[in-house]
Amino acid sequence: MSFSRRNLLQGVAGLVVAFALHEQAQGSPARLAADSVDGYLAIAPDGSVTVYAGKVDLGTGARAALRQIVAEELDIAPDAIGLVEGDTGLTPDQGSTGGSTGITVGAAQIRLAAATARAALLDLAAQRFGVPVPQLSISGPAIRTQGNRSIGFGELIGGQTFGLPVDKSAPVKNPANYAIVGKSLPRPDLPAKLTGRHIYVQDHRVAGMVHARVIRPPSIGARLLDVDAASIAAVPNARIVRLKDFIAVVAPREWDAVRAMRALNVHWSDTATLDGSGALYDTIRHTPVLREEVLRVTQDPAPLASDGLRLLQAAYHWPIQSHASMGPSCAVADIRDDGGTVWTASQNTHRSRQTFARLLGLDPARLRLVYMDGSGSYGSNGNDDAAFEAALLSREIGAPVRVQWMRADEHGWDPKGPPQLLDMRGAIDANGDIAMWETTAMLPANTSRTGPPLLGAIAAGLDTGEGMSSGLTSLNADPPYDLPHMRATISWLKATPLRTSNLRAPGKVGNVFAVESFFDELAAAAAADPLEYRLRRLSDPRGREVLNRTAERMSWVPHTKSPDHSAAMLRGRGIAYAHYKQSETYVGMGMEVEIERASGKIRVTRVVCAHDCGMMINPDAVRAQVEGSILQTISRTLFEEVTFDHAGVTSTDWGTYPILTFPDVPRLDIVLIDRRLERPWGVGEAATAPVAAALGNAVFDATGVRLRQAPFTSARVKAALVTAS
Repeated sequence: MSFSRRNLLQGVAGLVVAFALHEQAQGSPARLAADSVDGYLAIAPDGSVTVYAGKVDLGTGARAALRQIVAEELDIAPDAIGLVEGDTGLTPDQGSTGGSTGITVGAAQIRLAAATARAALLDLAAQRFGVPVPQLSISGPAIRTQGNRSIGFGELIGGQTFGLPVDKSAPVKNPANYAIVGKSLPRPDLPAKLTGRHIYVQDHRVAGMVHARVIRPPSIGARLLDVDAASIAAVPNARIVRLKDFIAVVAPREWDAVRAMRALNVHWSDTATLDGSGALYDTIRHTPVLREEVLRVTQDPAPLASDGLRLLQAAYHWPIQSHASMGPSCAVADIRDDGGTVWTASQNTHRSRQTFARLLGLDPARLRLVYMDGSGSYGSNGNDDAAFEAALLSREIGAPVRVQWMRADEHGWDPKGPPQLLDMRGAIDANGDIAMWETTAMLPANTSRTGPPLLGAIAAGLDTGEGMSSGLTSLNADPPYDLPHMRATISWLKATPLRTSNLRAPGKVGNVFAVESFFDELAAAAAADPLEYRLRRLSDPRGREVLNRTAERMSWVPHTKSPDHSAAMLRGRGIAYAHYKQSETYVGMGMEVEIERASGKIRVTRVVCAHDCGMMINPDAVRAQVEGSILQTISRTLFEEVTFDHAGVTSTDWGTYPILTFPDVPRLDIVLIDRRLERPWGVGEAATAPVAAALGNAVFDATGVRLRQAPFTSARVKAALVTAS
């Protein structure tokens, strides 16, 4: 059976006739215009509406929010709207899902498409009834006249296309009159997820499918020298697939693929070229700089380096971290000579389609990638790698292949969140005011915005064609305050020890950790209250509000001296602020911590967060994202650090790469500021940014010790306490 939007809508009594999709057995290569109403919306003869989104829901609640937005513009119930996401055969290319752009960019495009469709429907109804548009109203999937005549969407246009470009000036509803947007509606995917019935990509099966395991080398860069095929002779129906240094085993039964992976005798070259994680920051300081970039400058601070000012300087370190997805990466592919289909949890199916087609020598128009939920993401983890490996293997054996990574694959070989090293320098004058500020951030330039080079392609000797791109890791390396004589500079490094990609809020957590911690250092040197010191230099009223609302909820008491540091259990409070990307969501973050002096263990007891993302589409989803951002970043701040030796990663399981556990979850006190008349900003990342700084500032308040290297492990804290005593 051929597949297209035609087939999909026929299944719900609908018919779309003018999408001009080339139909084929394995999938529909879509060239659906992202500037066309028909790229985003279709109305079936029964009046049901289907939304087509190129961006996907990675657990952020977009499946509810997108329905709410379209329902608001078309005056229909959200649960009457179907949603197709991330399928290159059916959806327009809206770019990658990331950077909290699902709502700010993707939903904004869909809102305009819905508004354009609304105007077109009213025009069609006006022609049908012979009355002016102002005499019509929309109620449910129908249009009514003042005389109470009505016509349903399905009867009016069902099964036909609009044939209209998205009108960028289409009249959208006045937010003051919203009845659906702004309500906390349930997420449609949660019932199946909570009852174990949801189908993740890990659960996907197709007829004739075989299971595969890829054999990883013992060291990064090792070459495959020899394979003993006889070593898996005892495993029934297992076979070996080799392409240069890429080697995998496939078998009809998954357990047989695992057995073959473990039994296969492979001889690799001996490579051990890494310096090891213990020398990470020395390595960074000695890495060649590709280029220097001035991120922001007010007045040159260099002339003020002396002149009676009190100078302070410090270096802040953020480690390499894993995506640590709870479910290891997985994909299913069915590739034949002329094209095929890949089922994947990729955050960018359209981009991956182009990359995969080029590497496999296929026409992109005949390759279809279908998004399915994966178990854990928050950045470019191993999903794209697994998808390409499945496609490569399927092409080689001529059958559908399911590639499932093991835990050691996920922790050992997923592209990592990059390391960061920031040198901070500042000065205060005789009045305690900040007179100058300098940030010099050393960041890797090989953290690509378009995804890292694919493991399978590298091993198979294919031309990955990936160039360097710094992504957005430099954002928030400059302070969000009104400071004279301020300069923030980025030193873009040529390389990193491990393959890197974007990890949730790429760069911002480490940057804000350095900026907001050093701001606290200056406040302490000036004997100033940390909150008052920030407000003194913050003119943005929305920024001031999130800080004040945070302090109010914490019952913040201005203080300039730390409490007694001699107790066995030390307690402190800290505060931090972030204006995400210096242009989007505002976040105030307060932390209350206790530290056991004898062990150095930190426990966060309470978190207060004031969050202003502008208009909230679904407040409950916003709250969930803020809570998740905070908890994940507490985990990253206290526990998470990739370790590696001269050969490769050694933190390859949950024992060597611990994360936050349920007993350590603090009380979360979230203040959501709703600005219905403002544009909506993203919520998937912003609340991560100030977490580490607020936590470190609270530790300083409790102990008098400034932690400048994450994670704040018990051993690291204990050593700092001993040194300070």
